[in-house]
Amino acid sequence: MKKFTFASEKDIDVIAVGRIAIDLNPNEIHRTLDKVNTFTKYVGGSPANIAVGLARLGKKVGFIGKVSDDAFGKYVTDYFIEKGIDVFHVTPSSNGEVLGLTFTEISSPTESQILMYREGVADLALAPTDISEDYIKRAKFLLISGTALAASPSREACFLAMTYAKKHDTKIIFDIDYRRYTWKSKEEVAVYYSLAGQRSDILMGSREEFELMEKLDKDNDIPDFCLADQYLFHGNQIVIIKHGKNGSLAYSSDRKAYQVGSFPVKLLKSFGGGDAYASAFLYGILEGWELAPSLELAAASAARVVASHSCSDAMSTAEEIMDFIDDSQEKGKVIAEIPWDQSIEGGRSCR
Repeated sequence: MKKFTFASEKDIDVIAVGRIAIDLNPNEIHRTLDKVNTFTKYVGGSPANIAVGLARLGKKVGFIGKVSDDAFGKYVTDYFIEKGIDVFHVTPSSNGEVLGLTFTEISSPTESQILMYREGVADLALAPTDISEDYIKRAKFLLISGTALAASPSREACFLAMTYAKKHDTKIIFDIDYRRYTWKSKEEVAVYYSLAGQRSDILMGSREEFELMEKLDKDNDIPDFCLADQYLFHGNQIVIIKHGKNGSLAYSSDRKAYQVGSFPVKLLKSFGGGDAYASAFLYGILEGWELAPSLELAAASAARVVASHSCSDAMSTAEEIMDFIDDSQEKGKVIAEIPWDQSIEGGRSCR
C-alpha cells in the first residue's frame, strides 16, 4: 500500500465535519424501548465518535460543526474540550436548532434498534460560511460523514470543505454513514454519495451503503471488488466494505485485498463498533502502518466498544487496544490477505 505523506506545516491530524448528537443508551437492556425507564446520556454521532476515538489514541483532532445554543450544546462542546478536541470551529446555531437525539434499544447482544430525532437539528445548519479554508489546509485528513450531505446548507458546506481539502492536499475520508432520516429519496442519496465518494482518498461503508451509493437493487450480484474498483479508479487509495457480523473487506490501490474478521468478546450491543473501527484504522494510517496491522487494530477497537455500554466513552488508548490484541488467542488470525476477486457474498465478474 502506498503510504500517505503530508507537508510539514500540517499540524492537525484529522478534522471531522458533521454530526454531534446525544446518545441515550438504555440502562435496562434486553427490552424494547417502550419498556425502558432510564437511559444514560453520552456524546454521539458518528463523526463525533470517530473524533473522540482519534483523540483517545493521541492524535490532534479538530471539528467543524454546529451545536444547539443551550445546555446540551454546552455539554457536547465541554466534552470535546475535555478530550482534547479543538472546538474553535464548533459554533452554536442561531435559529433555534436543537441537538439530534438518538435513543438506542439493546434488545439482545446481537439485536439493536435506533430511534433518531432529526427534525430541525443543529448539525444540518452548518453553512458554507462556517467553513475555514485556512483551518482545513492545516489538516492531514478531512473526515466527511455522509449524514452531513442529507440536507442544505450542510451539504454545500461539506462539498466546499472537500474543495478546500483538494486544493491544499488534505486527504479526504468519506464515511458513508447512511441514516434514512432527512433524505428525500434514494436517488438523492445516490447522487450526493457518489459525488463525495469520487472525491475521497479513503472510502468506507457497509455493503448496503455502497448499494445505495450505486443505486443497486438489493438482489444484485455485483461483487465487492467491482464496487471497490470503481472508486479506486476515481482516485481513492483505500476502499473498505463492511458486512456486519461477517466482517469486512479492504481494497487498496496497489491491488491488495484483505478480509477482516472479528475478535471474540462478550457482546453487549451491536452498534458503535464502526466508529471505533474507523478511528483506530485512521490512527494506523497516520502512524504510517501497512494496511494489515491498521485493520487489525481497527477490528480490536471495534470489539472493545461493542462489549461496552457507551460508544464515545468506550473509546480506547492505543496501549489498551494493543494489550487486548496481545491477550487474544486470535492475534494474527483476524486479518487475511485474499485474492483480489474474492468476495464475501460471491457474485459474478465486473461489467
